[in-house]
Amino acid sequence: MSQGTAPDETDASARSPEPAGMSRVVRLLIATALAVYVLIEVSIPMLPPLAELSVFGGFGLVLCFLGTKPAESRLARITDCALAIAAAVCCGYLVMQSEALGQRAALYTTPDLVMGGLGMLLVLEAARRSVGWSLPILAVLFLLYAHEGVARSLPDWLFPHRGQDLQAIVGQSWLRSEGVFGTAMNVMFRYVFLFVLFGAVLEAAGATAWVIGVAERLFGKRAGGPAKVAVLASGLMGSLSGSAVANAATTGTFTIPLMRGIGFSPAIAAGIEAAASSGGALVPPVMGAGAYMMLEIINRDPPVRFLEIVQAAIVPAILYYLSIFLLVHFYARRIDEGRAESATNRDGQAATAQPAAPSQTEATAVFSLEGLTFVGALGGLMALLFAGFSPFRAVSIATCFAMAMILVNPRTGGSWISRGAAAAAWAGLSMLARFVFPQQIGWGEAPIAGLAGLLVVLVVVSLMTTLWNGRIVSLVRTTAVGGTPLVAAAACVGIIIGLVSRTGIGTGVPAAIIPLAGNSLFLALLAIMGCSLVLGMGLPSAVSYLLLATIIGPVFTDPALGVPILAAHLFIFYFGMMAMVTPPVALAAYATASIAGADVMRASLAAFRFSLVGFTLPYMFVYRPALCLMNDDGGPAAPLAVVGAVAAAIVGIVALAAGMAGYLNARLSWPMRLVCFAAAACALAPDSLSILGSGFSFVDLAGLAMLVGVSFAARWQPRVAV
Repeated sequence: MSQGTAPDETDASARSPEPAGMSRVVRLLIATALAVYVLIEVSIPMLPPLAELSVFGGFGLVLCFLGTKPAESRLARITDCALAIAAAVCCGYLVMQSEALGQRAALYTTPDLVMGGLGMLLVLEAARRSVGWSLPILAVLFLLYAHEGVARSLPDWLFPHRGQDLQAIVGQSWLRSEGVFGTAMNVMFRYVFLFVLFGAVLEAAGATAWVIGVAERLFGKRAGGPAKVAVLASGLMGSLSGSAVANAATTGTFTIPLMRGIGFSPAIAAGIEAAASSGGALVPPVMGAGAYMMLEIINRDPPVRFLEIVQAAIVPAILYYLSIFLLVHFYARRIDEGRAESATNRDGQAATAQPAAPSQTEATAVFSLEGLTFVGALGGLMALLFAGFSPFRAVSIATCFAMAMILVNPRTGGSWISRGAAAAAWAGLSMLARFVFPQQIGWGEAPIAGLAGLLVVLVVVSLMTTLWNGRIVSLVRTTAVGGTPLVAAAACVGIIIGLVSRTGIGTGVPAAIIPLAGNSLFLALLAIMGCSLVLGMGLPSAVSYLLLATIIGPVFTDPALGVPILAAHLFIFYFGMMAMVTPPVALAAYATASIAGADVMRASLAAFRFSLVGFTLPYMFVYRPALCLMNDDGGPAAPLAVVGAVAAAIVGIVALAAGMAGYLNARLSWPMRLVCFAAAACALAPDSLSILGSGFSFVDLAGLAMLVGVSFAARWQPRVAV
């Protein structure tokens, strides 16, 4: 795109804002159509699999090319529109030809191959726009790797194979339900997008502000209160969104200025928010829809149940946020003590603590309709899942509840008349759907179909009037902004996944890593961690897990590793998530650095430091499966083993946080900090010398002794300058 703009073009755009306004309306209507389509088609399937995913992918690609705001120049707008139309045509071709493609048995026609080739190019460009260069470059490398002209000349260490011709590659990647419209897109369609919509409805209902307000009431007056607010709020909201970047942008705009106000440097404030936001996808029960992806991907007999995944993830998630919370607490106490000592040295008397920055949510009531919305929606979602409802049905019902609370709550912007009319329209549309389509829509599906119709009505009304204060429009836009990049990234990952099954890399990588386990499980885990961090670099957590589970997941099926399959997939999931805070491509830190006005690399390093326990936890629960509430064979763990393993982990986390912050009862000298690091190493390292059959070992006991020793020494030491 050129830097300059022709004078006549500038004048025209300045004189005539209507095209930009019209483009916003078009994008909004397409985003509404996408949300309505997913709500209806997931709950009431009417299309064959390839066709339904083609429609979903088509909507996502069109929105990706149209963007969230008008392009800067007329040429760019024309290019975006042309790409959007091409995406609609390519995906529409699949919808019309879905049955015929299955009957042709891979004997593709010239139009098939032209549409397939163009569609793949559009997917690569959409992924580049959405998540950057790393994923499309990786997809291109896999395309080259799969081609017969390259495959047969590869060196042995790159796993040479027979290869495929261009027709087979296009067919595998676009024209069959194994590539772009395969597992990755299916998971996005059936699980992830609905949770993005669910989170957007909760935000529109005021639940996000309520969470931040309650967190501030709990911690706002304490040491490092705003930072603790960031930790708690980001954990709760991140579980729903699953997007570290979106989570950081949502809560960071509020928490980062507050952290700056109590003395945290811009880089530290950005790092804390990035670390807290990145861990949200690890928090049950939603886990950013990660739990439901595991249900689809983990191949085990008997099948993995949702409750097992929640049980396995709950303790590691608590430990992760406990580590950030303690590190924030120790860091804040150190700042407060240093400020008090400086004031004493300057004035000869103790200084009064500086007041925290004024709060924006002090009026938030703990018991309110917003709180009822959050607790009721999340509690209802959990209850439905535990009762055996499918994830997409459970989240659809929870979304209906959240939307009903928007209509009930007078603070959502509509008058009683408008909210009553909306409720009546919802009921009427539900009844209409039930009686017009009695075979497809039962009484259980009718409210969901009615909600889809209600969204259309509310969006149209919002465009024509000032009702709802833009809340409904914001809801739809938030869903599109959060879901569109995931669709584009999933489409690109689908190319990779489709080719993995057709090349030697699907078995070559496990064959290269598994022999390491014969000598050292630790070396094998280290290699898997490295692959996970590199492959997950710059990807949304859901997409990262899909990619990693496809390429690296088969490693853990080998009995030589001796790792329970659920713990293994949590290991992959954690490191895919930790790529968000791993320099140099730490996307969560990039987002928070821009809010804090901090140097990007310093913010990335701070985020890495505050999330360091997230890099040790996967090793801990692989070596100590009791942290995932399971034994070495994947069965239920003994209560004593769980208590011992958790106690050892807490000792290690406290010691690591104290050593990194340089504070434990008082500021620590460097020798004391080194002892804390040694204590953390003892407590976090695996050991087989268990005490009385518990998960607590003699080495853990040594770590506890060192931690207690440092605590007493710090309390009685003279003041030191650190």
